[in-house]
Amino acid sequence: MAQEFSFDIVSKTEMQEVANAVQQAQKELAQRFDFKGSKSSIELTKDEIVLVSDDEGKLRSLKDILETKLIKRGVSLKAVDYAKLEDAALGTVRQKAKIVQGIESEKAKAIVKAIKDAKLKVQASIQSDQVRVTGRNKDDLQKAISLVKEKDFGIPLQFTNYRG
Repeated sequence: MAQEFSFDIVSKTEMQEVANAVQQAQKELAQRFDFKGSKSSIELTKDEIVLVSDDEGKLRSLKDILETKLIKRGVSLKAVDYAKLEDAALGTVRQKAKIVQGIESEKAKAIVKAIKDAKLKVQASIQSDQVRVTGRNKDDLQKAISLVKEKDFGIPLQFTNYRG
């Protein structure tokens, strides 16, 4: 019987790095002259970042600070899913940013479809919040990885548990 090889496509964000980036952004915020006396803040809850500032312009600057720190810590900006801007207390604006963990079913279906459409000799199946790809030929698995890397599914993807 021929041997099966497999790997998993996952989307995991290192929360410790997100926490470090938020701390660095908070430090910079406290030191920046253009934010003196402003009601701006960056807070990290369990799985989201909450940005609050005086107005949209300042909030954009706040986002820039945060995103710079995230990139420096190796966190993909695709892992940050911003919600709509909303009005908050005392005339401030707030924006929440969810940290992506796992592949939601719509995106998982799109990944499976892309692999099937490529007519590679592999099988892709959705397993809770990840996609498992199996095949008999390591080269086909490598082609599947390349294919998924080329396409942008809007979230950071990693390839794990390679079994060959």
